[in-house]
Amino acid sequence: MTAREGEAVNDQSRHTRWLLVAALTVQFLVALDMSVVNVALPDMRRDLGFTPQGLLWVVNAYALAFGGLLMLGGRLADLLGSRRVLTGGLALFGVASLAGGVAWSPAGLVAARAVQGIGAAALAPVAFALIAIAFPAGPARSRALGLWGMAGAAGGAVGVLAGGVLTDLAGWRAVMLVNVPIVAFVLVGSARAGLERDRPRTGARLDVAGALLVTAGTTLLVLGLVRTSTVPWGSAGTLGTLGAAALLLAAFAVVELRTRTPLLRPGLLKGRPVLAANIFCLLLSSGQFAAFYFASLYMQQVLDYGPTAAGVAFLPFSAGVVAGSLVATRAVAVLGTGRLLALGGLLAALGLVGFAATARADGGFLYSILVPSLVCSLGIGMCFVPLGTAATADVAPEEAGMASGLLNSARQVGGSLGLAALVTVAARVTGDGGRPADLAAGYSAAFWVCAGLLAIAAVVALILLPGRGRTAVEAAGPGTAPDAAAPETGTAAPETASATASATAPVARPENSRKNFPGAVDPAGSRSTQG
Repeated sequence: MTAREGEAVNDQSRHTRWLLVAALTVQFLVALDMSVVNVALPDMRRDLGFTPQGLLWVVNAYALAFGGLLMLGGRLADLLGSRRVLTGGLALFGVASLAGGVAWSPAGLVAARAVQGIGAAALAPVAFALIAIAFPAGPARSRALGLWGMAGAAGGAVGVLAGGVLTDLAGWRAVMLVNVPIVAFVLVGSARAGLERDRPRTGARLDVAGALLVTAGTTLLVLGLVRTSTVPWGSAGTLGTLGAAALLLAAFAVVELRTRTPLLRPGLLKGRPVLAANIFCLLLSSGQFAAFYFASLYMQQVLDYGPTAAGVAFLPFSAGVVAGSLVATRAVAVLGTGRLLALGGLLAALGLVGFAATARADGGFLYSILVPSLVCSLGIGMCFVPLGTAATADVAPEEAGMASGLLNSARQVGGSLGLAALVTVAARVTGDGGRPADLAAGYSAAFWVCAGLLAIAAVVALILLPGRGRTAVEAAGPGTAPDAAAPETGTAAPETASATASATAPVARPENSRKNFPGAVDPAGSRSTQG
């Protein structure tokens, strides 16, 4: 290797590490902002004069904008380049956070939260797509996806804890302003990653009709779901909103089948790994988001924890997710995506059964919170690596944003659907009673349903994903030719072709330029054989 080539490799290593830092920080930021506001809601209401119904829109405005624009955000990253979408999303998010922190009226805060959701809809798909583009299939991508899952878990846990601490110490405005320095850090990291050299795809056009239909349809779907806390499921408003969403999404499907440049290529879901990943993600988020919500209510309304104490009690859950992600980075090459997803789903379901069985008025931290949290979070953490692997199987680098937008949409819609449905379940069991025993019974019923959703997800993984699931690249290890690792039967697993193609193609840049981005560095620091 010449001195010039060595310098290029070192530059590449630094760029890739900074790219990973930027992607992980974005994932942390998005997860943080989904949870940090909740604890501060009572203070926001008192300070700004929100009505009880109006206060819900501090959460709903963010959820609507975020959920409705995820598909568009992911596709824009494919067409315009990651740097433009990442920078634009960060700018919107940072400005909206600053505006929310100085808001003096309910309308101003709700508007700021909506703009935050628009920025997050651009950021979340880019974070996942950057990892899929920059790291070849195999151990390098598994490590990166494990870190991606840890960043999300850390953001959620830190959000709950920081929301309580910041609100107690500095007031509710601090939970909005805390995003500003994080945004500044990501901007610096993206510049160090060399993303300024990416270029829009020539000759590619945005599917405007599809973008309008899927944005309107998904927004109405999320709106119909989040309003069920105040508007009954059988009301004309809810049925009309959900019906309109179904019609718009059906029209979107028809348009995508006919257009030459679809926002969501229909063939993407023909691959069983991608289809399985999105179904699994939908079910996982349906149970996970609702369980997180009810665990928080159980601690504060039944066990009488304060906001900060409840945040601290969630820390073991975050630790379990980190441990599960570490296990998954090593186990995916042995068990394969299908078996590892099924095992993670079943462990998570078992933890939720623990929550359901011990959610009583006389419950205690050790057996009602700690043990179920560790089992459930270990299982959830084990799902992130195989989920990301399956979601990007057979996906070309120029469609990484499309696949990421689809997966994030499944996650957001699943979370909204699960929470809306299970709030109704808990309310029916609780009835008019407000005693701790009545509340605990309602939360327990919701936990049982959450466990069932995770168990169904595990079955989906076993049915749709290959049993062995060990790709040629994973089996052979770095530097080994894929053919040398073929199974003894002579028949490669269905994932093998895509993994081999991903590992040998120049996928480190959005524009796939080997000249500008000659190789990929795995998160552990060892350079891959690519380039």
